[in-house]
Amino acid sequence: MTTASPARSAGARRRQELRDFLMSRRARVSPADAGLPDGGGRRRTPGLRREEVAVLAGVGASWYQWLEQGRDITVSPQVLDSVARVLRLDEMERRHLYVLAGLNPPLPQTAEYDPEYLCAGLHRLIDAWMPLPSHIMDPYWNIVGYNESAALVMGFRPETRQNCLITFFTDPVYRSRARNWEANAGRVVAQFRAAWSERPDDEGFGLIVEELSGESEEFTDLWARGDVVPGGQLVKEMQHPLVGTLAFESTHLRVPARPDLTIVMHNPVGDTDTAAKVEWLTSPEGRRGGMYSVAG
Repeated sequence: MTTASPARSAGARRRQELRDFLMSRRARVSPADAGLPDGGGRRRTPGLRREEVAVLAGVGASWYQWLEQGRDITVSPQVLDSVARVLRLDEMERRHLYVLAGLNPPLPQTAEYDPEYLCAGLHRLIDAWMPLPSHIMDPYWNIVGYNESAALVMGFRPETRQNCLITFFTDPVYRSRARNWEANAGRVVAQFRAAWSERPDDEGFGLIVEELSGESEEFTDLWARGDVVPGGQLVKEMQHPLVGTLAFESTHLRVPARPDLTIVMHNPVGDTDTAAKVEWLTSPEGRRGGMYSVAG
């Protein structure tokens, strides 16, 4: 008895899912939605016919039939985009179509996300992380929001440039508190370059680099190295004027439903007294003292 290889079985399952997915999406689109005549009142099954999808997408009827039948055929991103347009797929559905067709999915486009979607919930999430610091960044590392602990520990405040990379290099309060600044600087720059590599045609990253290059020779020198490191976890050692040494593991968390946002959460390094110090710093007594510590 011959058993199908795992790779072949996976490919067959993927093509079956492709067939089911295309049929279900085709059934959602009416001829009127696609700008086609209604057929003179004649009764027909809901949705578009395969031949109509092929014509509207500019592909051969036989080729589209083979695609929907899940045959092992070669497809191009351009053709898939045409099919996705006709079937009115949203960004997530389009990426799913690419995966089912055996292609690398396109990178998500920031502009396609409602800026208010999930934001209130994410702000509640970082507030719930108290008494530990946490903040939210957009793709260019602009600060979307931060909790009170991030303000007390890291020195985040409204009057500064609300960008984590620029703050890292130019904010005197953050620089005075970051004990391992030199050790982390190169990695921070390399992580920003890695973020840009996910959206190579996005000019927003270049604007941040241009702005910071005009303000920091240290950044310019590090950027010229061309290093690339994926975002992940970074140990930050802080010297706070009220509580002394703090050590955090800073972790970047991506949100699948909002891939344009990153949540940065700070957790105390083990075998340190960081947790107790931060708890005091965010207490009423610590908050009163913190009012006078932002300059140091």
